[in-house]
Amino acid sequence: MSVLEIKTAGEPVLKQIAAPVRKIDKRIKKLLDDMAETMYATDGVGIAAPQVGVSLRIIVVDVENKRYDIINPEIIWREGSAIDTEGCLSCPDLFGDVERAEKIKLRYVTRYHKVKEIEAEGLLARCIQHEVDHLDGRLFIDIAQNIRKGNPPQRERQVK
Repeated sequence: MSVLEIKTAGEPVLKQIAAPVRKIDKRIKKLLDDMAETMYATDGVGIAAPQVGVSLRIIVVDVENKRYDIINPEIIWREGSAIDTEGCLSCPDLFGDVERAEKIKLRYVTRYHKVKEIEAEGLLARCIQHEVDHLDGRLFIDIAQNIRKGNPPQRERQVK
């Protein structure tokens, strides 16, 4: 596994709509593992393929020590609303308040070619929504209020 370079705001790949993954092969599985290693090395809880320069619909999320390798995610319903502070690996040292659904249902494909659906709430739901935004060419700073520089709020790991 390798730690990959993280693209920062201003890089064109971060504003593109990512293409669906057509075939899950060794290259995609290696990308998932490299993305996870990059996320852990930077103390994030999520990372999207465009953040490492690959315009494919792939995200990796780890919340409460459970890693999700998510390919071709589709949020099929949202419920409720919550505002919380977010940061982003692609926007270093910036934080802002973002309104997102409190609960979601996600359909995706695993690295083992299985279609799964999960219901998520709280930090997991927020993280998934943040990363799916990356796949649609949207950064958190595009929708955040009260954007500020500085240290993140005290949490085990930040939504990034």
